[in-house]
Amino acid sequence: MNRFYFKHIDNSGLIVFRIIFGLLCFLESVGAVVIGWVKRTLVEPDFTFSFIGFEWLQPLPGDWMYVYYVVMGIFGLLIMVGYKYRFSMFMFAIMWTATYLMQKSSYNNHYYLLFILSFLMVLLPANRYASIDVKLNPSLKRISMPSWCKWVFVIQLFILYTYASIAKLYPDWLDTSVVALLMQNKINYPLIGELLQQKFVHYFIAYGGILFDGLIIPLLLFKPTRKLAFFGSIFFHLFNSIVFQIGIFPYLSLAFSLFFFNPKIIRNIFLKQKPLYNADKIIIPKYHKILPTAFVIYFVIHIALPLRHHYFKDDVLWTEEGHRLAWRMMLRAKNGSASYSVIDKATNNAIPVNLNDYLNAKQIRNATTKPDIIWQFAQHLKHRFAEQGKDVEVYVRAFISVNGKPMKQLIDPKVDLASEEWHHMKHHDWILPSK
Repeated sequence: MNRFYFKHIDNSGLIVFRIIFGLLCFLESVGAVVIGWVKRTLVEPDFTFSFIGFEWLQPLPGDWMYVYYVVMGIFGLLIMVGYKYRFSMFMFAIMWTATYLMQKSSYNNHYYLLFILSFLMVLLPANRYASIDVKLNPSLKRISMPSWCKWVFVIQLFILYTYASIAKLYPDWLDTSVVALLMQNKINYPLIGELLQQKFVHYFIAYGGILFDGLIIPLLLFKPTRKLAFFGSIFFHLFNSIVFQIGIFPYLSLAFSLFFFNPKIIRNIFLKQKPLYNADKIIIPKYHKILPTAFVIYFVIHIALPLRHHYFKDDVLWTEEGHRLAWRMMLRAKNGSASYSVIDKATNNAIPVNLNDYLNAKQIRNATTKPDIIWQFAQHLKHRFAEQGKDVEVYVRAFISVNGKPMKQLIDPKVDLASEEWHHMKHHDWILPSK
């Protein structure tokens, strides 16, 4: 067991990954400002739909969120060059986590991955070579690392990709109807828009996605298939980058390949001046009693989280209960409509609610199709009217279509959502059955 955790291996992969990771953190942060994502998601809305329990975590007022993201970008650069590495990595992790938790309108599994990786990177000795920290303090310099530093990435990726593959094994994905719906809004893409509407492309995406997610980690671990798997990864992730425009994730995914190739290859390409570590030492650190337990607990949590939707009543595609933090990537297409009825308890009068007066277009799409956000908006309306001295009830009539199927009623219109409590691990009966 000590050999698995504490045998020292060459650290070239981790050093290069730190440099790429820091650069991608910079690009993700500053890019969000440049392309207007920060403006649309965090500056313009009157409020954001935060993760339930983090309602107190709202964007900074005025234009301060631009400053916030620029500061995050600066920390990304400091990570890349390895200056005050652990502090810079910790600050980026905290700041990214805050922005992740304060809004769900642009929820993305890749944001969740960056949140996980940021805290993992705080713990890793990723600044022990090719860093300003080493130039300032040469005693930090190392050319090796404990093997757990590699396996924490490999196991995390195996969990991620395995669940992503398994989640696609359901009828609407297998018959390509979901993929067809996802491709409809890509028709205006130059050169490839029409091609993406073809049925054979839909089958390629549907079944290629299942096979890639399910096999990529074993194929990268197995030396005879490693190069083929890597070139397959390049095609797969560049395709996703072009078609789905999902930010840094495809490039971050390609960077993970550093942990699968022989360190000698990594060194010869990126760190030609670095000595290659050839020893076979097991060095037991002071934390040797804590690490194995923490390692197991950490991965048990990450194995359990994507399974929790099985313990809720009804289909997760309908209820969304257990959908997040579960690697359920681009699995369904939803559309719908909803009307909110606010009743003044004192007069029993109905107060009209125009969603456009409260929400932007993306928030409206969420507040008409996703039960947790519908509940949150009902709570928001309750508090807004309470500020005017009114005690109100909030009723919702919502109809949604999942994967192009006929519209069905989602929310019980007789239930006052303003008086309902949210339960993280319990089904909500005001979500009507899908069948």
